Amino acid sequence: MGQMLLVRHGQASWGTDDYDVLSSLGWEQGRLLGEAFRLREMRPELIVRGTMRRHRETAEAIVAAAGWEDVEILPDPGWNEFDHMDMLSRHPAPSDGEMDRARFQAWFERASTRWTSGAHDEEYAESFPAFAARIDVALTRAAARVRSSSTVLVITSGGPIALAASALLTERAADLSATSYAVIWGELNKVVVNSSLTKVVVGRGGTRLVSFNEHSHLEGDGLTYR
Repeated sequence: MGQMLLVRHGQASWGTDDYDVLSSLGWEQGRLLGEAFRLREMRPELIVRGTMRRHRETAEAIVAAAGWEDVEILPDPGWNEFDHMDMLSRHPAPSDGEMDRARFQAWFERASTRWTSGAHDEEYAESFPAFAARIDVALTRAAARVRSSSTVLVITSGGPIALAASALLTERAADLSATSYAVIWGELNKVVVNSSLTKVVVGRGGTRLVSFNEHSHLEGDGLTYR
C-alpha cells in the first residue's frame, strides 16, 4: 500500500500587492516541514506541485531542508487553487470599517457560500462543480503514480486539500446531497493550516483518507491559516 501526502503551501503574502508569494513565515513553515521529514527519514518517490508561485516556493523550502535535491518534481496545474478573487468579486465586500483579517474571513465565507450554492454557476470563471471535477482528476492522476510502499508528496492549496478530503469522506455516502458535500468542503477549508499534512492511502481497496491537517511540526506563532 502506498500513500499520498497532501501539503498546503506555507503562508502567502496576505494584504500585499502579490498574494502569490511566500511570507518569511511561509518559508520557515516549509523549512520546518522539510526538517520534520528529514528527522523521520521519510523520502518521497515523486513530488507533484501546483504551478502557482507559492507552491513552487514551498517545494523549494521543503526540498532544501529535507535534502531531496534529486527527487523529481512534477508541476501539475490541476492542483492549483480556485480563483478566490473572481469568487469574491461576485459578492459585495463590507463597505464599513477596515478590512482586517476577521472581516475578510467573514466576507470570504459568505462569498464561498454563494459560489458553492449552485445557483450562480454561470457567473464564475470556474464554478464549484468544475473546480471539484478538476481536483478529482488531479487526485486520480496523482494516485495512479503511487506504487506499493511508495510516497507521492503533493504540494497544493487549502481549497484542493479540503475538496479531496471531502470527496474521499463522502464518496460512499450516497444519501449526501451536493449541498451537504459543499458544506463539508466549506467547513474543512476554513481550518487547513499552512504547511499541514493530509494523508491518503492508495491500495487495492481504493483511495482512502487516513488523516487530515496534521501540523505537529509547527509551534506557537508558526501556526497560521491565512
